[in-house]
Amino acid sequence: MTASTASCCGGAAVQESSAGGCCGSESKQRTDWILWGCGSAVVLGYLGYWISGQGHSITLPWLSTMVHTAHEMVNAMWWGILSAAFFVGLLGRIPRELVMSVLGQGGSKRGVFRATLAGLLLDLCNHGILMVGMKLYERGASIGQVMAFLIASPWNSLTLTLILVGLIGLKWTLLFILASLVIAWISGMIFDRLVATGSLPANPYATEITEVAFLPALKDTWRQQDWSLPSLLRMFWQGLKESKMVLRWVFFGVVLVALIRAFVPEDSFGVWFGASFGGLILTLLATTVIEVCSEGSSPIAADLFNRAAAPGNAFTFLMAGAATDYTEIMSLKDTTKSWKIALFLPLITVPQVLLIGWLMNIAGV
Repeated sequence: MTASTASCCGGAAVQESSAGGCCGSESKQRTDWILWGCGSAVVLGYLGYWISGQGHSITLPWLSTMVHTAHEMVNAMWWGILSAAFFVGLLGRIPRELVMSVLGQGGSKRGVFRATLAGLLLDLCNHGILMVGMKLYERGASIGQVMAFLIASPWNSLTLTLILVGLIGLKWTLLFILASLVIAWISGMIFDRLVATGSLPANPYATEITEVAFLPALKDTWRQQDWSLPSLLRMFWQGLKESKMVLRWVFFGVVLVALIRAFVPEDSFGVWFGASFGGLILTLLATTVIEVCSEGSSPIAADLFNRAAAPGNAFTFLMAGAATDYTEIMSLKDTTKSWKIALFLPLITVPQVLLIGWLMNIAGV
């Protein structure tokens, strides 16, 4: 006979199974249909590209477009996702106090500034950065620090910066970077201020920061860890498992991009998105609808810069793509358990992006 126990999920009496599960077993058995459904579609599309001779044997134009999209997106994102899984697993090994000592105290100007620089310097694509950002939240970073980290990061990696220099020139690339850092820092400060006034919920993982001697603490942590190959593989696998919440929306985004490319014509792309207020708004709408990873956004932004002669539109496409990215919004919602925090991301950042984009168009004309 099983004993009736208090539920760990809310206090109602439940029957404790012989396996010892209490509420958790049922939730663990749920299938994540978005993750597995969209993930399977992406894998099948990628394999279909090669099986069909790079899509040449596919007679249906829309299907050919979709397998080409799956191939292109996977090739663009795989390194960022795998690198991010490694960093997420590595963060799990680093003491929380050490991580937060580097970022500084949440809710402070210095803490947000440090998070902004960290986002700029970490060489990962936007989806990889998102996985690391969610881990930072779980390690106690303030929501302002997380937002500054995410906003500063998407296309500011060394690789993509060099690509942009070749596509639009050094002057405009540096201007884009500076403008993105300003938006990231201002947005982080606004988010922390909203938390301080009670308008947004605070990070439940946050603690008071105690000063830690960074290098000695890092050396001690390094010596205490097992860095053998099996241990590193376990660390990577753990990071990948902890990133499932983000991966589900990444796969969903790839499927959505494939559908848009297959059924929405883009012949008028360079004509509609000129250096006008209307073109700026259309660019915002396009980057909101089209889920493009950082590797894919840079060439499109360069096309807006060169063919449409609209530097502000190019900047808007790069920045608003992260600010309105539903992968980012849904991952924030799942991690923070707050729709309000997730939806405030576009509400706070998009007006700044549009203003700076409009000024860039005026200066570039």
